[in-house]
Amino acid sequence: MNKLEVPGKFDRAARGYDFLVGLNPGYHQALRRSAAALGLRPGMRVLDLGCGTGASTAALVTAAPGVEIVAVDASAGMIARAREKRWPARVRFVHSRAEDVAEGEFDAVFAAYLVRNLPAPDETLAGVRGMLKPGGTLVLHEYSVRDSPISTAVWTALCGFIVPMGWLVTGDRGLYTYLWRSVLDFDGATDLRNRLRRNGFTAVRSAPVPGMQLGVVHTFRGQAPEEQR
Repeated sequence: MNKLEVPGKFDRAARGYDFLVGLNPGYHQALRRSAAALGLRPGMRVLDLGCGTGASTAALVTAAPGVEIVAVDASAGMIARAREKRWPARVRFVHSRAEDVAEGEFDAVFAAYLVRNLPAPDETLAGVRGMLKPGGTLVLHEYSVRDSPISTAVWTALCGFIVPMGWLVTGDRGLYTYLWRSVLDFDGATDLRNRLRRNGFTAVRSAPVPGMQLGVVHTFRGQAPEEQR
């Protein structure tokens, strides 16, 4: 499946998406842990890139209830599901590709399960750096297994449940087969940290998210330079 097809696939899968992630007992807790790594304070302006049906947005609201959140996704179906939920007044949803966001500057950017799906990740990350205020923080919450044969095996074992369950709920086997393969093909943690540095981020670090998917999902953190180029 071509990465340009991913938003359309999620349009069709949106109705069953919340049910599927609800089957993962640690899914929302892991998002909250990564959102907390942003160090948010009330009054900050945050971009939630690839917000889906709003799980990452909810994690940001929990991390700092007083922040302003602009939540963006390329899938109209996922955005529609997110908008059906109840949100604080300072949360706004925008249908847009990550590459096309035109919402001004942000104190922080959160991107959960996004970079792996981007057709041009380097160009998009460089653009995200430009949207951050000097010293602003980026946190990625992302699958990354290529550095570890054990993590690769754990991910493949998990997909023995994820792929057939996704197919059953959404009727689309291709999307969940793509999920499995895209994670196997994506950067290891070392390569993703280097990708962030290559695109202008400083103070880059990462840590695996504890729990059932230890070594499979990681929190990556970087900062825009104090003096943006």
